[in-house]
Amino acid sequence: MTQINKLYHRLRAVVLVAAFLYFAPVCHAQIAELTFQDEQSQQCIAIVNALERDNITGKKLDGNMSVLVFDRYIKSLDPGRHLLTQTDLNDFQPLKQLMYKYLKTGNLGPAFEIFNLYQSRSEQRFEYILKLARSWQTQLDFAKNETLVIDYEHKPFIPDISGLEPLWKKELKNHIINLKINKTSDEEISETLEKIYSNRLAQLSQTQSRDVFHIFMNAVTMSFDPHSQYFAPRVSEDFDIHMKLSLEGIGAVLQNEYEYTKVVRLIPKGPADKSQKLAPGDKIIGVGQGEDGEIKDTIGQRIDDVVKLIRGPKGTFVRLKIIPARKSSVTATISIKRDEVKLEEQSAQKKVVDVTSKGRTYKLGIIEIPNFYIDFDAFHRGEPDYKSTTGDVIKLLEQLKTENIDGLIVDLRDNGGGALKEANDLTGLFLKYGPTVQVKTKFRVSRIYDEDPKILYTGPLVVLINRMSASASEIFAGAIKDYHRGLIVGTQSFGKGTVQELKPLGDGRLKMTSAKFYRISGKSTQHKGVEPDIWFPQIYRTKDTGESALEGALLWDHIDATRYSAYRSLQPMIKPLDDAYKKRAEKSFGIKYLTQRIQLAESLSEQKTLSLNLTERLKTDTAFNKEELALENNYRKQKGEKPLTTLDDIDPEKEEIKEILTEQAKYIAADFITLSHKTGYKWQ
Repeated sequence: MTQINKLYHRLRAVVLVAAFLYFAPVCHAQIAELTFQDEQSQQCIAIVNALERDNITGKKLDGNMSVLVFDRYIKSLDPGRHLLTQTDLNDFQPLKQLMYKYLKTGNLGPAFEIFNLYQSRSEQRFEYILKLARSWQTQLDFAKNETLVIDYEHKPFIPDISGLEPLWKKELKNHIINLKINKTSDEEISETLEKIYSNRLAQLSQTQSRDVFHIFMNAVTMSFDPHSQYFAPRVSEDFDIHMKLSLEGIGAVLQNEYEYTKVVRLIPKGPADKSQKLAPGDKIIGVGQGEDGEIKDTIGQRIDDVVKLIRGPKGTFVRLKIIPARKSSVTATISIKRDEVKLEEQSAQKKVVDVTSKGRTYKLGIIEIPNFYIDFDAFHRGEPDYKSTTGDVIKLLEQLKTENIDGLIVDLRDNGGGALKEANDLTGLFLKYGPTVQVKTKFRVSRIYDEDPKILYTGPLVVLINRMSASASEIFAGAIKDYHRGLIVGTQSFGKGTVQELKPLGDGRLKMTSAKFYRISGKSTQHKGVEPDIWFPQIYRTKDTGESALEGALLWDHIDATRYSAYRSLQPMIKPLDDAYKKRAEKSFGIKYLTQRIQLAESLSEQKTLSLNLTERLKTDTAFNKEELALENNYRKQKGEKPLTTLDDIDPEKEEIKEILTEQAKYIAADFITLSHKTGYKWQ
């Protein structure tokens, strides 16, 4: 046995004895300790070798990286700092420096030991809270003046295990206060607490070694950079579904509700929707394969295991034993034929709106693109009509042409990116030809070109972005800006300027950051993102969102510009367009409402602690709700709508803030059309 392994086993004994001695008086069923498998050990070595060899950062796994991996692992397990103590961390301190040696040899023992301690503490926490919750009316003092720290980033770890139960007691008090604020009766509170914490305790026992491996490997990959990730098999499958916007199954969105798997909604035109046998609210309690296969009980099972049973090749049947939402006292067994389910609501969508500027009414096309998707399998098979962002946008643009639009808005807000190929192909629909982006690996700089001289749309173009527009969205917006092909409107984008590639790894995959991309001007979008020509109010807090808020994000840099032929500069138009927008914004009830909402949210985000005095919390909550309701009703009054009685009357499906900014973008686009006609701008 090596000296490192001896140290590890000594530490393991110390930690286990310490935990056992303190919690010996509490009787509970022990959750089995988890151990790693040989296959995971080999995958660990493969991941480490790939990261050191191919990651764009050039980092090596050494003592300094060990510290990063350890700290990130602890943070991913216990972000609220309510399970592990400073004493625990001190006991593990020697492992902190040596983690890299374990990783390089595939020894996952220390990682599993830390997880088992975390798992044991989680079990103790839920059992303690359950016991306390069963007599909370007599055990908890809601008149006591005490607080709960919610600023986890700056919250210290509890010194030792003697401080955990008092913290858990405070957390339970906070949970109950939140329920009381929502006017839940004492009887309902007791029932809710029993269900929630019993369910969490049950879910804890379902944890498997693959879960530990997934969490720990991502602590390793993200210590190299925040976008390198290990995809476990289920995550890998979900990633493919997200990219191609289709899957084979029944088309139902599911979630855990206590021990049941509940149907949240049905995908429109999917097999379940067409069958009319399954409905939102139904609970799935068993799954069988084929028309006469044995139905296996799924009560209390992990949702990913239930989903795995339900998905399957198109043309095959799956039988579901359900408790119908409308008749909860009976069960029913239904059979549904699996098919390909197309996630059309996540595809690019279009609409046409009229907007008047300076006495003239224009017809605007708006194309919303949620992400840059592509069915790579169909593409590599050479299928001519494979699913992709660009393919869908081509169809939408052809339809918009028949509607004789005067201008176009491409809405990339909240578009987190996707396939680099799609960013290039989409850009090419608006340009004659030329480079769209530069890609730099460890060894060279290459350029990706639009080689098709055909332009599908030659009219005025506005690109709408926000803080959550990332990666491929930034490639598109950056190219449109550098070519002066259109106007960029919104806020600073996310700032993700890196490229990832997927590497097979057993049943899973490794998503590796292997390159950085740069605009054709040589500027990187890393950290800084793409800045708009006309700025909207910033809804997202930049210090909390975006690349610059991520730990270990690569720094901004630049390379030489490549040769490209830009259109005539839009700079002479930007100031008058911006001035016109600002004048409208000053008079806009919507912008005023938006600004006030941002200020209200800002005041909440600065809160570091919560009072656990019920009277004080109710007073604070009532004052905040009153302010928010007054803000909502003042805005509704300006729009000529009826006032709300309570905040519960707000339609959760209505994207009020997004609509306010879309309205402003429409007027900017109309002004842009007017000015481009007046000044003779052409994008042929």
